[in-house]
Amino acid sequence: MERSQTKELIEEVINELKKQSFMDIGDKKERDKVLESAGEILKTTDKIIKSYIRVSRDGGEIECIPAYRIQHNDISGFYKGGIRFSEEVSESEVENLAILMTLKNALHGLPFGGAKGGVHVNPRKYTERELNLISKKYVQRFALNLGPTQDIPAPDLGTDEKIIDWMVGEYKTINPGQAYIGSFTGKSVENNGARGRRESTGIGTFLSYFYLLNEWFADKKENIPVEYKERSKQWRTFEKLYEKFKEADPVEIAVQGFGNVGSVAALEAYNCSEVKHSVTAVSDQFVTLINKEGLNIEKLAAYEKENKGLPKTTQHLKEANLEAEIKKPEDLLTFHTDVLIFAAIEDQVTKENMQDIKADILVEGANAPVSVEADLFLQNKGKVIVPDILANAGGVHVSYLEWKQSRVTELYSKDQILQEMGSQMKETLKKVYDEYFKSTEHTMRFTCYSIALRRLITLLYRHGKLF
Repeated sequence: MERSQTKELIEEVINELKKQSFMDIGDKKERDKVLESAGEILKTTDKIIKSYIRVSRDGGEIECIPAYRIQHNDISGFYKGGIRFSEEVSESEVENLAILMTLKNALHGLPFGGAKGGVHVNPRKYTERELNLISKKYVQRFALNLGPTQDIPAPDLGTDEKIIDWMVGEYKTINPGQAYIGSFTGKSVENNGARGRRESTGIGTFLSYFYLLNEWFADKKENIPVEYKERSKQWRTFEKLYEKFKEADPVEIAVQGFGNVGSVAALEAYNCSEVKHSVTAVSDQFVTLINKEGLNIEKLAAYEKENKGLPKTTQHLKEANLEAEIKKPEDLLTFHTDVLIFAAIEDQVTKENMQDIKADILVEGANAPVSVEADLFLQNKGKVIVPDILANAGGVHVSYLEWKQSRVTELYSKDQILQEMGSQMKETLKKVYDEYFKSTEHTMRFTCYSIALRRLITLLYRHGKLF
């Protein structure tokens, strides 16, 4: 979703809130003024910091690379957001992601504001020495604006725990004698990182679908509240899938993207002991693999880890002792399945292909894979779209726990981390699902924005920022 669409959705929610009275302001004229003031604040970014990183390449040339740290809003806590290394990085993209981080943290009740960072590079085109230099220079450029009680970055697209460890080392060098462990999250466990961080987003993505059917719907189905029947098309979708639960008929799952998020989400489905699932299709940027009887996800995950990609030929499949039909990457989107998990890149379902989507439930483990227009179209057909702001928040929950453990100087176990993450996510999932199914007009994405903005506006008002 582009920055303009994000701001338009914020404006739409603000206009909807003018019809309500969620704050203790009795006079409508005064309430509208307060909401308009809040809207302007939340559509405006606090700080845009741009710099250039000069890097000496191994071939001897000097390269000048644009780099950004954008801090959107900190009314709910210290700035928080990842740093991505990508050729798609631009000021507009990073600003939009910073706004979305403010909303995501507010939705999930985390004590953070929103920020994002980026460097305009393709990390695959740089040596380890060059990446190390880029990472350290990034910290040097933005050091005055970073820190455990100011702005706490994390890994994102194109970065990982190794890069974050380098950045922590540079931050420590620049700030001798100061607290540094909580300056970044997503560190390696050896460097005081949180156990379970790598798997957290994939686990949370699967949980957002599984909780919806196995717990939330299971609790409501025997005595459906009258107001929920307004979403009768979605309700029939749930009833159809829940029937599979009862009959032990496997729920079919397709996963687009088989990296950290997609492979973990697929493994969660494959190993789920409560309800039988069959992962019938997976894809990466080069290939889709289909087996209607179910793919062996453990073998695929092991192959991907060793070869940095899925098997691309029949010979590769034979070597991996796997059975699958090989298709084009884009074929996965229109594959007939119960649940489609997105774990790749944005803009996968748009007005061009939205009529061809067959999955009943779409889960956004990736950022913005379904356009706003496609979201509304698919909802009107009775499909359920669990948006990115809700589904892929496992990573930021664990980031919070990592930052928290740095404050109490105590390392949590992997089980403690993932249990706490799941518990926190379920609270948010319940809140969103309860509200979404009581309305007929808006998408679940709108519901998430509404909950997030109500929290942010209340904080702005309580802090005396709205006049």
